[in-house]
Amino acid sequence: MGIVIIIGILYINSKKYVEEKGLSTEYNIPNSSETGEVYFLPSGSKGEIVHHKHYSLSYLEKHEQAEWVAYELTRESLKVKNVKRAKEFKTDYDLSTRSAFHRDYSHSGYTRGHMVPAGDMAFNELAMQESFYMSNMSPQLSALNNGIWKELEEQVRDWAYSDNRIYIVTGPMLNRPRLQTIGKQSKITVPSAFYKVILDIDKPKRKGIAFVIPHERSENKLQEYAMSIDDLESELGFDLFANLISEDAQEVIESNYNINDWKFSEKRYRDRVEHWNDQ
Repeated sequence: MGIVIIIGILYINSKKYVEEKGLSTEYNIPNSSETGEVYFLPSGSKGEIVHHKHYSLSYLEKHEQAEWVAYELTRESLKVKNVKRAKEFKTDYDLSTRSAFHRDYSHSGYTRGHMVPAGDMAFNELAMQESFYMSNMSPQLSALNNGIWKELEEQVRDWAYSDNRIYIVTGPMLNRPRLQTIGKQSKITVPSAFYKVILDIDKPKRKGIAFVIPHERSENKLQEYAMSIDDLESELGFDLFANLISEDAQEVIESNYNINDWKFSEKRYRDRVEHWNDQ
């Protein structure tokens, strides 16, 4: 995006914004921004790391989007009565270069696809507002955003509820050649695919799985896009859970995955193929 000069003062301190708007923070998930810990974050990535209260991200200015977002999702947070979905996308002023702008997506043919789903951040108003930062958006075709990507997001919430706590890393695939861009003021790369990684480190069954979803309409089952965490890390070029689990545990959990350890909703798959893909 480079340096953009705008007449007037646009900078809004996020803490001041929360105080002025009176946003609810009744339920909070401990995050690195308040504990000083970064044990659940990927390592070896190249972007500017920003810690919001309820998730962290690594932003690539070159592509005007996050290369990853990382957070913890718990059963407790999902049991809280949902707040209303936010209506306004906001520029992320916590970034030194600022994020892309809402208008960069206008008339592009792509939706503003959440990397941290709003549905995962519905436990209080601040979390919901943070999920609508433009730094959390990536260009997605409507058939993907409302289709298989939505199915995966809802499936992950089911797993978090049943397993009590999971760690999630999500992002776009930006390392493939000849990717197009959108945006007039910012040049936003359109990813060729998107990934989502889920790690459950709690006993009795520690497990992990990764998905790479092509950027297109799909009638395939989610299981067809599953892979090991190690295989995804090889393509991304950075370590997704370096500080969260020991090297021995990484060897066991990340090198293999058992699809039978993860229960998939057949009804949700049918809903996607019969209805969601055409929304």
